[in-house]
Formats: sequence, structure tokens, C-alpha cells
Amino acid sequence: MKSFSTTSFPAEQNNVLDEALAAVRKHPHALFTNFQWFLYKARNTVYFTAFSTEGFDKEKLCSIVAQMAALAPQLTHGYVGARPGQPFPKHLLEAITSIEQVDDFDGYPDKWINNGRDLYEDDSLPLFRVQAIVRRNGPDELGRASMIMVRSSHAIMEGSDSALLTRSQPSSHGTMSSPGNKVPLRKRISYALGTALMLPMHMISAHILSPGEVEMGFRSLAFERAPLRSVANRLKVRQRSLMFALVMYALNDGGKGFSSKRIRGIYTMLDSERHDYDDDFFRVRSIEAIFEVCDDLEDFIRKVDETIGQVEARDITKMQFLLNTMLAAHRMISRILPFLYSDRFFRFNGNYDIVLTMVPPHRTYGDLTRGLIEPIYCGSYHPGSNLCTFVPARKNVTLNFSMRAQHLPHAEKIAGLLAGLEKKQTLPPDRQQEDSGPADS
Repeated sequence: MKSFSTTSFPAEQNNVLDEALAAVRKHPHALFTNFQWFLYKARNTVYFTAFSTEGFDKEKLCSIVAQMAALAPQLTHGYVGARPGQPFPKHLLEAITSIEQVDDFDGYPDKWINNGRDLYEDDSLPLFRVQAIVRRNGPDELGRASMIMVRSSHAIMEGSDSALLTRSQPSSHGTMSSPGNKVPLRKRISYALGTALMLPMHMISAHILSPGEVEMGFRSLAFERAPLRSVANRLKVRQRSLMFALVMYALNDGGKGFSSKRIRGIYTMLDSERHDYDDDFFRVRSIEAIFEVCDDLEDFIRKVDETIGQVEARDITKMQFLLNTMLAAHRMISRILPFLYSDRFFRFNGNYDIVLTMVPPHRTYGDLTRGLIEPIYCGSYHPGSNLCTFVPARKNVTLNFSMRAQHLPHAEKIAGLLAGLEKKQTLPPDRQQEDSGPADS
């Protein structure tokens, strides 16, 4: 079957649309790539939320959803009765939008972020929802009249989509892999053999080592970009290395959070050099990294930066090839032996301590996001996994945590750690070492 995973289907391309409709009539996920299939089955969700100076009513919210679907036709995929690339009928727009009134915005956005399980309860509805809260007495002292939130299955949306839609730009994926840029045959054979060895180990590990149902929580933090840039320049490290290190250092809690020796992580990146092994839907690529733990914060930051440099200097195709090949095998096996693929299987995260995702800059522009103001919050949820999503905007960057509840209190330390690093910038060089401040506490 030809892949139509994320291509938009204009009405004039009748032959393409007919083939797509025939595929989804057989199964609503027929157009999903293997990675999309996995994220759907794992009930992985993503969200976007921001305050607005404008109010919302039902008609306006439905209009926003219609614009989103026109710019991101992948939103029209994945449910029973879907018509890929075609406008949503009114009854669906009504069903996936909602508005409520509140007295104030205390506790938001954390107050309404959730695991998104409701997205999967009715398979006749699209895999996303758009909600708004409106302040009863009009804008508050900060000019915030409302707040909007988009929640979606990760199977149909990723961080780059959110960044493009925030700019009111098209976010149709097309085919993301590059058939003309092939992984060499020697590597392909080596990676395939590696996958064959890993597959049974992964299946066994998923059923034995997968965490049980654990309490999960959400936390959102916002920081100005200028101090982060200044500290990174002083330490001569990448800004993302600084942010990754601050998060891991705080959550590790002196070795009690993850490990006193090393933190096993995955981080994601966008890569313009695509290969034929890349997923046909997702632009993002996953990178594995092992970060050595240091007691001193500045040493740890430099070590994280060094590790990222070393990882990205090597061949970064291996993990993605293994992942895509393994997911293809699991999808095939699940058709024959579906009982092997329980919720427990999909909760397994490879025993990684944390997943760090830096999404493209989010800058509001155009009709779709008129009135939205910074900070902008985006995140992801996967059952049992510790995730942190970094969202840079014009003036702010937000850190969006979705993780096991016991780690969340330690996220509050990040502001103090950053303040300590800023303080050292104002000291003479001979005093920077002796006055470590909160950064090394």
C-alpha cells in the first residue's frame, strides 16, 4: 500500500483522496506510520496552551479548529469515519471544542493539564481537543482575558507542528524520509541484525521491567531567555546544554533522584539531513546519551555540553534505524499475537531516566494565534516516563514537566540554581570559585 501518512489530500486530487479513503475505511490507522502506531497505542499525548488578551465563544473556537485542520491536515486522520484532508463537519467541531468560565487564573496552566486519556475514549472523534477558559469579569491586571489549550494524540502532532501553527503557517508533513539519501548497505545489514537480537529482549523486558501504574504529575516553569543566554556564554556552552543540565541536576537531587553516577537520557533534535530510514511522519529524531553526574553544577553543565558534542559527532542514525525497524516488527507481530501488547508493554520506556525535548521557537503570528501572549507552554505525556519539554519564544523559555510525582518538587530548585549562576557573573574571577551560592548547594 502506498503511504499517505501525512500528506494533505486536496479535493482536486480525487484519485489520491479515493485511495486514502479506501485505506481508512478498512482501518482508521491504515495511514499511520509505525511510530505513529506506537504512540497511539501507548496513549502518548501532547499539549499546547497560552493565555490570550481576547475572549472566546463557541463559534470562534470552532473557526480556530477549522483553520488548524486546513493548515495541518494530519489532524483529520486516525478516527473512524475520517476523511483525510477534508474539512470537519459541524457536529465534529462542536464535539471537540469546549469553553468554561473561571473567576481567576490561579494555578493555570498546570491546573488543567492532564494525561489526555479522554482523547482515546470515543474512536469516532478526531484525536485532538481544543478548550478555552474565559475570565468572568474580563481581563485581569496582566491583560489576560482567557486561556486556550490544544490537546492531541502524539500520533498526529509534534513540536514542530506546534511551532508552525503558532506562526499560522502550514504544517502538512508530506513524506519526511528521503528515499534518495540511503543508509549504506553495510550499516543497514548491521543495524537489522542488531534489531533482530534486540527485539525478543525488548519484548521480555517490557513485560518484566515495565513500571506499574505510578502517580504522574505536571509542572510548568517560565524563565527569561536573556539570563540563560548570558550564563551559557560565560560558561562557553550551548544554551540547550545549560537547560538540559539545570533540569537533570535539580531532579537528580544529589544522586537520590536518578543516580549518583550517570543519568540515562534521550533527547530529541530536528535534522535537515533526512535518510530513507527516517519515519515518514515525524521530523524529530531521538538521540541516546549517558550523562556523567558531577557534584559541582558548573562541572556538570560543561560535562553535559561535552557529551552532546561527542554524541552528535558520531553516527546518529543508528538509534533511529533500530527504533523504526523494531516498531515495524512489533506492529506486524501485534496483528498475529495481539495479547502480547498490553498497556504494560506500551508503558515500558527502556528504563531511561529522562527524555528531554527542545522544540523549535514558538512565536505568535497571524490570525490563528491572534491575541496569544507569552509564555507559551507545550509538553508531552507518556505513562510512567519522565519528560521535560523546552519551549523557547521571543522573550521567555518554558520548561514543561510531565513525570513521576516524586520528582516534581525538585523542579522548583531550578530557579535557585540559575540565580546562583547569574550571581557568579557579577563577581570578580578570583571570587567566583569561593562564592558558589545556591548553584552548588
